[in-house]
Parts: sequence; structure tokens; C-alpha cells
Amino acid sequence: MRYLIFACLLCLSWLARPAVAADVAWWNDDWSFRKPITIDTGSKGAGMAPAAGRVPLLVRLHSGNFQFDGVAKNGADLRFIAADGKTPMNYEVESFDPVMGVGQIWVDASDLPTNGQQTIYMYYGNAKAPAQSSGAASFDADYALVYHFDDAAGGLPKDATAYANNAQKGAVRSVDGGIVGHAARFDGTTMLELPASTSLNVAAGGGFTFSAWIKLDALPATPTALYARRQDGRALLIGLAGGAPFVEIGGEQPQRSAAGEPLKAGQWTHLAVTGDASRVRLFVDGRPYAEVAAPMPAFSTVATVGGEAPAADGQGPELANFLGEMDELRLSRVARPAALIAMDAASQGAESRLLQYGEDEKKSGFGFGYFGIIVKSVTADAWVVIAILIAMGLLSWVVMWNKARYVGAVSAANERFLNRFRDLGSDLLGLSGEAPATRVELRDSSLYRLYETGKKEVWRRRDAQGRVVIATESIEAIRAVMDSTLVRENQQLSRSMVMLTIAISGGPFLGLLGTVVGVMITFAAIAAAGDVNVNAIAPGIAAALLATVAGLFVAIPALFGYNYLLTRNKAVTANMQVFVDEFVTRLAELHREADQNTVGA
Repeated sequence: MRYLIFACLLCLSWLARPAVAADVAWWNDDWSFRKPITIDTGSKGAGMAPAAGRVPLLVRLHSGNFQFDGVAKNGADLRFIAADGKTPMNYEVESFDPVMGVGQIWVDASDLPTNGQQTIYMYYGNAKAPAQSSGAASFDADYALVYHFDDAAGGLPKDATAYANNAQKGAVRSVDGGIVGHAARFDGTTMLELPASTSLNVAAGGGFTFSAWIKLDALPATPTALYARRQDGRALLIGLAGGAPFVEIGGEQPQRSAAGEPLKAGQWTHLAVTGDASRVRLFVDGRPYAEVAAPMPAFSTVATVGGEAPAADGQGPELANFLGEMDELRLSRVARPAALIAMDAASQGAESRLLQYGEDEKKSGFGFGYFGIIVKSVTADAWVVIAILIAMGLLSWVVMWNKARYVGAVSAANERFLNRFRDLGSDLLGLSGEAPATRVELRDSSLYRLYETGKKEVWRRRDAQGRVVIATESIEAIRAVMDSTLVRENQQLSRSMVMLTIAISGGPFLGLLGTVVGVMITFAAIAAAGDVNVNAIAPGIAAALLATVAGLFVAIPALFGYNYLLTRNKAVTANMQVFVDEFVTRLAELHREADQNTVGA
């Protein structure tokens, strides 16, 4: 039994072993932890050709891949280091909520691998670190406007770039459930007016890119404007007709892109429009959708989002206002390549497989191991169940250890007693327990206690002259008294064994309870974060299963120990029953041989 417990402890130490030290040296010893994040453009990841140059990558943190332990409440101590392990990367924290267990960070990445992998590192765990989140540094200079709509109070959206192109009019309501954090709610009556700033100006035939995520409440019955800009008879309209996106270049003879497949209501869709000196292209979910063979017009006036301003001649807008939600609006001063648009659509979506989140590592360079990342993902309610199971496991091991020692001592003492008893021969009552050596040698023997009980019962039947007389009818009385002692010895053998039966039957059910609750919470957290890829689900599910593993780890050793102890107890009980029969039978034989004689001491 002791060897079984020792083997269980060895298994625990193996599971808790630290991972192999990482190949990349620690960037800064002031940070206690880091998490490797692998950018995978291969077939097992995003499966797409990377965009050349700088790309703002979205890092989604939630309870399925990060436990928000040891990190500053506002994420001020977050740092992102390039694959060389030395170069800091610019980043912007759009939202970070350790209480809810969600966070969205934009990381400025460049030189992404082609059909391969590249690992960057997120460092955290430095309470003294100042915040370095900066949208101006994270988005390249060709981004003229970036609205995250991350202000929970709503109002006029703020520009995340260095140009500060904040909305001038048309406050919108900020709502939860955007493709990235919050989203802007357009109610069909309001629209945003952008400033007429130099950074938003477009030269004739110059570069331009519009991109945004939209979600329709329902397919609009009338043509709807998403983005509009007019100047001196020229116009750029991006909108929906019958639910199908279109782009229109206005002038004396407006040109509108051909209608394609309509969007789906209630579903987030990525729209992008690029323009240059030869054509204006429309992309839906990163794929080419339609185009207009016309150069990009020149603009230096205000633009509107979610609706169309009245024309200069006082006529009303041609298109209705947008009814739905919009998130991650971006305007660029260049025509972004198709590869970047495709990567934005693929990497920002809820099912992106571009980023793979690794296990957290300690400052020493040693990781927690696979078991460690599972432990870090365990929810509080599962910890309660696991704590109960740990207490049950410890109690069952203590019971097994004590019972194994007890039954082992009883068995060994019984062997010593039998050797002494068989040497008595016909002097059945000659074994004396008065000697200290005998008391020490046989104090653990249940057979010796039975013998003492029987011996006392025999001596109680002395006559007036002090002689012991065994009558025939007294044999069964002596047996009954010895049987009562045998029952008490069996009770002593079985004491605390019920704790093992509780561990065997209750441990797996408690573990299953913790797993079910953990799975429920994991799926709820994933739904809140909007990320349903396997990397988001796997850590939470694995952590939930830890409760079941704990239950089995309690039950299996208890089952083995219970059966082992039960077999040993049955052997001791059988020996006691045999001894009672032997002792009483030999008394009867001596009585028949002596008949009317006495049996001396």
C-alpha cells in the first residue's frame, strides 16, 4: 500500500514538472511573465498569403487563453517583443477588462512569414511599468483615420491615429458585441460627419481606402449610404442596394458597380473600397466583389459615415441612412493592397486562426508545462470542486496509510502469536501475558486478544478449591464471548473504510460537476469575447476536464487501496474465525479426555 501511495506522488511530481527553457532569451527581468503568440500563415493557421509591410494584428485575450493573473488592471504593463526576442513592437490597447476576462490589443507587426510561422512574445507582470499603448505608433502614417468605437459612453468617436480626425457631428451610441469590443449603433436617423482635414484629402487619381465591419439589422428596402463624399459635382458613394454592397463614382455620368450577392442580416461583414488612378474596387470579407473602371476623384470637403449629407444645391440625400452596427472604421491615404484587406478580414474575425496562443512562461525562463497552462485556465468554481477533491484525496490516502500500517502490524503480530500458541501443546492456557516482553511482542495481535478473552472465561469457571472445571455446556458460552471479541476486532479493522467508499463513489461525480460548470463558463466567456477558434476553446475545455481528472485521481487510488485493505482484512478475519474454532475444539478435547478431571493452569 505504501508503494502505491509513493507511485501516486511520483505521478503528481511528473505532471507538475516545469517545461523546458525557451530558446529565446528573456527580454527584461523586470517583467515576471510572458506568453508566446505564434503568427501562422500556413495551412494549419490562416492559410493565406501575408501582406507586405506593416500590419496591425488583433490580439484577442479571454479566459480561454489568458487568466489575467499578475497583469496590471488596465494592461499598462503589457509589452510585445518581436521574434528576435529583443525588439519592442508598438501596440494599442483598445480594451482590457480583467474582471470580465477580455482584452483586445492591436500590435504593429511587419515582415510576416509566407506559408510559415513566426513567434512574438507578450510580456506582463511589472507593477511599475508605465502604459505605452499608442494608436498613433501602432498604425502606419498612411492610416488617416481609425475609429474603434471603444468609448462605452458613446458620443463622437475618437481617432486612434496621430492625425486626431475625430468626428465633428452626429454622436452614435456605443454597444457591446462588436466584432472587436464595442461597436457603433446607427439608428437610421443619425450619421457621422468627418472633419475636412488635410490628412483626409484625396488628390485626383490618388490613393484611398475605406474599410469597416458592418452588421445589418435587416436587409434595407431602400438604397442605404455607408460612406459619402461630394465636391463640385464629384461624388464617392459606398452603400447598399437591396442588401448588396456597391460603390459609385459620381459626376456628369455616375458609374456604379454591378450588383452582387446581398449581405446576410445579423452577421458581421467586412467591407473595403480602394481607389487609385485607374479604378475603384470593392471587397467583401477580403475577397474582390465589384469594381468601377474610373479614377479616384479629388476631395477636400467633409465626408459622412452612416448617411449622406444634402447636396450643395439644397436637394436632399439620394440614399437613406444606415440602420445597424459598425465597427473598426478605417480610412487610408493610399490604396491598400488586396493581401492586406484579405488579412484584415481574416485576422479580425471571430474565427481567425492566424494567431496561436502558447503557454505562459515564468521570468526564470522555465515554463509551467502543459499541465501548468491547464491549471492557469481553471475557473474559480472549478477550483472549489478541486479543493474539495484534494481534501478527499488527502483524507483517503491518510486512511489507506493508517489502515495498511494497522493491518500489517496485526498480521505480523498474529504470526508471532500462532508460533507461541502452537508451542503450548496440551497446556492450552499456559501462555502468560504478564511478562513485559510478551505484552510488547503481542500487543498488536488480534488472535492474542481473542486468546486472552477465552482464557479469562476458562479461569472464571474455577471451583472452590481454585481448580478450573470445564463443563460441556460451557464450551458454547466461551465461544459466544470470543465471538463478541471477534466482532469488535472486525469493527476495528473496518473503521474509517467508509471514507474510501465515499472517495470511490463521490470523487468522479464531484469531478464531473466541476467539469460541466467549467465548460459552461468557458463557452460563455468565448461567446462574450467573440472568438470561437480551437485555440480559444481548447484551454478552457482542458481546464474544465481537470476537475474530472482530479475526481478520478481521488477515486482510482482509493479503489485500489480499498480492495487491497478489504482482502487483507478478510484474511485477518478468517484467521480469527479459525483460531476461535481451534481454541474451542481443543478445550472440548481436553475436557473429554479429562472427563471428571480438572484442567489445571
